Amino acid sequence: MPLIQRDADVLAAFLEDAAHFPGGHAAGVAAPSTEAEVVDVVRSSTSILPIGAQSSLTGGATPLGDVLLSTARLNRVIDVGSDFARVQAGVTLTDLDAALAAAGKYYPPMPTFMGAFVGGTIATNAAGAATFRYGSTRDWVRALRVVLASGEVLDIVRGAANASAFVPVPTYRRPSVPKCSAGYFASPDMDLVDLFVGSEGTLGVITEATLRIAPTRPTQGLAFITFADRAAALRLVARLREEPIVSAIEHMDARCLELLREDGADRRGGVTIPADAQIALLATLELPRDVTGEEAIDEMARLFDAAASFDCIDVARPADRRRAAQLLAVREAVPAAVNARVGRAQLDIDSRISKTAADMIVPFDRLGELMSLYDEEFHRRGLDAAVWGHISDGNLHPNVLPRSFADVESGKEAILGFGRNVIRMGGSPLAEHGVGRNPIKQRLLREMYGDNGIDEMRAVKRALDPEWKLAPGVLFTRER
Repeated sequence: MPLIQRDADVLAAFLEDAAHFPGGHAAGVAAPSTEAEVVDVVRSSTSILPIGAQSSLTGGATPLGDVLLSTARLNRVIDVGSDFARVQAGVTLTDLDAALAAAGKYYPPMPTFMGAFVGGTIATNAAGAATFRYGSTRDWVRALRVVLASGEVLDIVRGAANASAFVPVPTYRRPSVPKCSAGYFASPDMDLVDLFVGSEGTLGVITEATLRIAPTRPTQGLAFITFADRAAALRLVARLREEPIVSAIEHMDARCLELLREDGADRRGGVTIPADAQIALLATLELPRDVTGEEAIDEMARLFDAAASFDCIDVARPADRRRAAQLLAVREAVPAAVNARVGRAQLDIDSRISKTAADMIVPFDRLGELMSLYDEEFHRRGLDAAVWGHISDGNLHPNVLPRSFADVESGKEAILGFGRNVIRMGGSPLAEHGVGRNPIKQRLLREMYGDNGIDEMRAVKRALDPEWKLAPGVLFTRER
């Protein structure tokens, strides 16, 4: 069997990612099972798009005439040590977590989607609910093996090489926020590992990674809390952020809660959502493994009793995995509800309708200001929108529920405006999903760093990939 498959029926399964970016077409697809085969594909192709699970929300894993290089068969967990895990790039987060659980270990920075590949999470510097406590993927990468556009293999260990020995390090300043998936990392004396984390496959193909892991796996409990007053919810979040046992706090706004009721997700999950609820929180508590369930509940009660203004609270005890799964399913039902409505509008109203959403983060003390900005601008434009996200990080996902193609266009304009304000507040309009091929996200990247900043990224790209072979069109175009 040839290494690169070109049969149309085979290619059909790879022509779009989770963003449903339009126009996907591929010259071929390869799924090498060894690093040597990765080298062969890279050397024999002129345009290559490395892909993992194709769970990208930016179009970054949608081919536009490229040969797709899938890491799906590079899927071995090579070694789990006392404080590290060495894995191939195609290992899913589910399989990584299972291997670590068997050893009583833990990898905290996992994003929500557990089907993602480790290599993809590194390529986008993925982050998730627990980032404010543990940091993003970058903080947990110890070493990488990377195939460059030339076919050369780099074996990089953190602390062993400076990026400036390989590329002209950009001079722009990145915002000081817990999450930032916005082009190439830049910092004086930056480590070579950090050059590839978040580079979205444009500088090299990651084949293997050594990850730092937590030596013990915590006992977790969940609490679902609703409020009629958003200000009261924000006060509780501020308090919970100071508690070392709180690892994540998610939130859903009033429109999200309406969607849950409309779809019956609240009844399936067995949660009570009062009609006047303006916001719901889902807090994750991590406790030492020797803490009993009752002790954990007492600790939760101590924290939540301080918020006397909440309406309802529903707790999943540490040992109650079924209840925890139900509460997590309620949270996941929100993006599913939005995606379903966007899909129906695309079929029933206008085929040009597409998902119109953002992924923005601000310093936590500016979060209330950002939430009010979303409210006012969506109201002014007459747009139906739902907002959810990782509130403990100050990371929100505003999503338009389009009733026409005009709503999509208006939503894009709103997102650009939000992005400029987020930058002004010291945040990042590109927090955890990356940039990919999305025109709005590429424009926001330029808003962050200016034309000179994008030119500095192009200089980095040319230093390692002068023929523009890897992921062309991802992050930025070849020329200004």
